[in-house]
Amino acid sequence: MDFEIEQRIAAPLAAVEAALVDERFVAATVDLPKVGGADLVDQHRDGTRVRQRIRYRFTGELSSAVTRVVDRDRLTWVDDSDHNLAAHQSSHQIVPDHYQDRLQASYKERLETDGDAAPTTRRTISGTVKVRMPLVGRRVEGAIVSGLEEYATAEAELLSRWIASAGD
Repeated sequence: MDFEIEQRIAAPLAAVEAALVDERFVAATVDLPKVGGADLVDQHRDGTRVRQRIRYRFTGELSSAVTRVVDRDRLTWVDDSDHNLAAHQSSHQIVPDHYQDRLQASYKERLETDGDAAPTTRRTISGTVKVRMPLVGRRVEGAIVSGLEEYATAEAELLSRWIASAGD
């Protein structure tokens, strides 16, 4: 299932980009909806490139049809990302800790200055989620994409608050 999420974040592009690779901001995302446990596994900086790996766990609701074939305690993964700060974009590969044969997911994130009046950043996230499970695969893909949308909305709100409070 392909998806695209577009958002406006009430903060300047440079501040949004810096927060996304700030270990304190990553830690602050731990309680966002559907996805929890944000744990920065590692991060390497080389000039305008940042490679980071963050481990997450799914905390959303699952139908009984899904929990019959999937153990919710094993729904953990690493978001392996490469941020090109000069180009204001990143690529992300989702690497499941379990069920590697059932899930493939990746996405790209692009940041752009949006408008001239107030410092606003437009974030576009586009990617693909593929779940290989007979009968429920398509529903699980939909649930994952819905969870990503809800998480991205909450993360954008947190970014705006985080950056605003950094100036206090």
